[in-house]
Amino acid sequence: MNQYDAVVIGGGHNGLVAAAYLARGGAKTLVLEARDNVGGASTTEQPWGPEFNVSALSYVVSLMPPRLVTELKLRQFGYKVYPQESYFMPRSDGDALVMGGKTPAEKRAEIARYSKRDAEALDKWNDWIGGLGAMLAPLLMQPAPVVGSKRPADLLSTARVGWRFRKLGVRGVADLTRLMTMSISDLLDNWFESPQVKAMLAVSGVIGTWAGPVEPGTAYVMLHHHIGDLGDGRVGQWGFAQGGMGGVANAIASSARSFGAEIRTGSPVAKILTREGRATGVVLNSGEEISADTVVTATHPKIAFLQQLDKSELPADFVTDIERWNSRSGVVKINLALAELPEFTSAPGTAPHIQGGTIAFAQDIEHIERAFQDARSGRAAELPFADMCIPSFFDSSLAPEGKHVMSMFTQWVPHTWADNPDQSALDAYADRMIDAVGELSPNLKGSILHRQVIGPREMQEGYGLIGGNIFHGELSPEQLFHLRPAPGYADYRTPVKNLYQASSATHGGGGVTGIPGLNVVEQIRRDRGLRRLKKF
Repeated sequence: MNQYDAVVIGGGHNGLVAAAYLARGGAKTLVLEARDNVGGASTTEQPWGPEFNVSALSYVVSLMPPRLVTELKLRQFGYKVYPQESYFMPRSDGDALVMGGKTPAEKRAEIARYSKRDAEALDKWNDWIGGLGAMLAPLLMQPAPVVGSKRPADLLSTARVGWRFRKLGVRGVADLTRLMTMSISDLLDNWFESPQVKAMLAVSGVIGTWAGPVEPGTAYVMLHHHIGDLGDGRVGQWGFAQGGMGGVANAIASSARSFGAEIRTGSPVAKILTREGRATGVVLNSGEEISADTVVTATHPKIAFLQQLDKSELPADFVTDIERWNSRSGVVKINLALAELPEFTSAPGTAPHIQGGTIAFAQDIEHIERAFQDARSGRAAELPFADMCIPSFFDSSLAPEGKHVMSMFTQWVPHTWADNPDQSALDAYADRMIDAVGELSPNLKGSILHRQVIGPREMQEGYGLIGGNIFHGELSPEQLFHLRPAPGYADYRTPVKNLYQASSATHGGGGVTGIPGLNVVEQIRRDRGLRRLKKF
């Protein structure tokens, strides 16, 4: 039997971060990845041959802590992010909302075309969101408290969180409470009047989520997407990874290897081994047994706890919590290879602040809500909405000269398609999405060389995203902070001693962050009484 200090199950970006830090601390570390390449949802693929490199699922970087980038020396291994500097929302009436390549005064003037009141409110809105984000961001960088526990250490942890919130004051706590419980639609109604402005801001409240904009809790999803930091102090900044999203995973994998970690792809884990309530290693599908003092699972919790462990090894209430873990989605990712850049009738010509940022197809909040209600009723959206980008505008390595790749992150189809797909309806949905965008960009359809459509079924079966959910679980109020993924286990521990969890379903997860991978190693250090992780 092969012996390691630590085994990490899952070579997605969080698993790779955990492995890099474990190896950096001196542990003999092995990563086991079921797929033939690392990265999980953060992957660059070549679906049409070597000419085009596509970020198959995740398409933007955010929330990556500067500390992680520095300590793992990621830039040394090719990590580079092009900041998303613009936001462009073309409209069916021939107009467009453009929020890129502009000074603050120009941005206010752009908003004032729709509403002078909204232009005046925008700066206050940004300050308000930024303040709440700055308060919450440090909480993502530490284990969530075990709320309700009477253990002295847990009581102290809970008290520290409460002490941090004292800075908010009565008014700030009320604002945060509303943000956690309100819909993004109601919240925006409190601040803005223009349908165009509200549509622009509402998109980030429903991305990757099985909830429409009128659903309670979507206001927090919006905030979650505003706590990003590319490492230069720009809170809420997003960006496009050089080499596609696989460039992020490959940089972390190279870092892990530089510290001595071993990474094995094509090595699915069949079972987590335990003895007397402790994790002792794993068994691969091949039958090979690997022994380890510490096991970290970075896969979806339903895979880790309902498939790779026997339920009898876990508390009954924990099993129930995992069984009830909501991991619905309805997302469809459409990737295109283009012969030329798309031009929009509302902004003719090649415009860096348009093709070089995010392009949103969302006419108003009612459009987004109708798309969700279609899927909720069991049919693919008649008129989907999409969050789009053209990363090859920045990165010439993704496509041949003069050609481009376009990412369309679209919503919604029925979440039940993860288990019961309807291929013909999925293809028709993709056709409608491309047709709708093509009405605003006349040269788009004629420039399509190839297309890739990845629905919930493909995400579940091909990438281990149960339900097709890119966050390994919905970012809804009942699945956040001390409840993610189960009460009492938001501190990266599990009911099995020496078995830890670090998937996107844990506290701080959701998006390409690496935060769970960083935090789980800190928890291992604390449990072992080590200020610095040393060889076990």
